Amino acid sequence: MKKLSVLFAAVMMIVSVGTAKAQKIATLDVMGVLDAMPEKKKADADLKTFLDAKQAEIKKKADAGQAKLKQYTDEAPKKTADENKAREAELSKLNEEINQMQDKAQKDFVAKRDTAYEPIEKKLNEIVTKVAKDKGYDYIMDANSSAFIYRAGIDATPDVKKALGL
Repeated sequence: MKKLSVLFAAVMMIVSVGTAKAQKIATLDVMGVLDAMPEKKKADADLKTFLDAKQAEIKKKADAGQAKLKQYTDEAPKKTADENKAREAELSKLNEEINQMQDKAQKDFVAKRDTAYEPIEKKLNEIVTKVAKDKGYDYIMDANSSAFIYRAGIDATPDVKKALGL
């Protein structure tokens, strides 16, 4: 029985050594590559313009609300209780509109960002796959990922940038 278990262990060791293969692992500075891509720079600029326009629109409405609040606060002692109550309701409605504008702007921004970045991410993924196959990498990991404690693999960033023409 002892000879059988030794023989089995020897066979398993030979099989596992025979099938083991050294894995080629490389790292990639994903954010560095993305930040160098002209498409991303343009998308970032477009998104900033969009966000600035939305923020200006919201600020304009908020400033108008602040002006009304100041006016209503100054005039409150001279107005009747019903008028002040109506003004409070108007200010409350205006505040709700501003909150809705902010929510809508946030949702619109996220949708626009997702739409703008989708083709950029697709292009990067295709290039990373091509570089990995061309260079024989089994894995390419994000160099900035906190999942790795030790990283000494090959850096694929220059190859990906070169393939992108950057």
